Amino acid sequence: MIAEEKVRESLSEVLVPGVKRSLVMMNLVREVGIADGKVSITLASSALSDGAQQWLRDKTEEVVGKLDGVAGVQVDFVSPKPAELNQIQRVIAVMSGKGGVGKSLVAGLIAVALRRQGSEVGILDADITGPSIPKMFGIKERPGGSSTGILPVLSRSGIEVMSFNLLMPQEDEAVIWRGPLISRAITQFWEDVVWGRLDYLVVDLPPGTSDASLTVMQSLPVAGIVIVSTPQDLAAMIVKKALSMARKMGKPILGVVENMSYLYLPDIDRRIEIFGKSKAEEMARAANAPLLGQLPIDPELAKLCDEGGIERYSSDVLTSLVQNLAPALSQLAS
Repeated sequence: MIAEEKVRESLSEVLVPGVKRSLVMMNLVREVGIADGKVSITLASSALSDGAQQWLRDKTEEVVGKLDGVAGVQVDFVSPKPAELNQIQRVIAVMSGKGGVGKSLVAGLIAVALRRQGSEVGILDADITGPSIPKMFGIKERPGGSSTGILPVLSRSGIEVMSFNLLMPQEDEAVIWRGPLISRAITQFWEDVVWGRLDYLVVDLPPGTSDASLTVMQSLPVAGIVIVSTPQDLAAMIVKKALSMARKMGKPILGVVENMSYLYLPDIDRRIEIFGKSKAEEMARAANAPLLGQLPIDPELAKLCDEGGIERYSSDVLTSLVQNLAPALSQLAS
């Protein structure tokens, strides 16, 4: 007799058109029934076009039909809301309070590092008016979907990405919206995108402590926040406002990252603090959280981001950042 476990295992080979993750990882398999060798499978049609549904029907019938003991396969579809399909274990927000400190860079690097460790990862680019995640990952294709939902775009290494820039006719077109519209867009990225099963969803917050950040804090189950700063006095002052907001919203701070901390000159083996003396330890004490790392000004990283190749970046600094973040992540409730 065919086992349900075998059927579900075979469905992990069926990739969803447009996102290229399996039916199982997108959590689209709703029910599996077996009786007298006949297998009935119910799939979610959320965010799937008619053509995608037909392709999945045919592929599912083909794959399951090859299993020993299967006498027939019937595939039906139901239409739950995308939010009902999403199983996201931990939501991590990356916050700075100030623009231009490298918040999106840190969000991208955290996602890349977690993916390299084997985790299923997504990035929600909540910086609606200044999105840079697609550029760093070299993503230009538009998200798939239908009237029932949106499918994220998959990066080269398998990170799900959703950004408003991917919905714009041109990547350099400005979004001139007031706060309520921006907040609504962020909420839709949470509720209307089929993320499926993820270990981590990294949220790249916009600068500041106004509507957009407030929407993320109130509408998403943020498990923890990574704070990004730079050595300048002005940056430190403004980032402390973000720390205050996180505390008032009851969100734990996982740690602090200081970006542009120094420039390393290998020829003379010297570090130059271009933006002044590091305030990393001071910010960590203010946050009452660990210092996760000090990122240097790295021309190679800048080049990779401009080329859309952040996923190719590797350094000891990145490795130590994620190692330092690991204890805080392990303490987060799923």
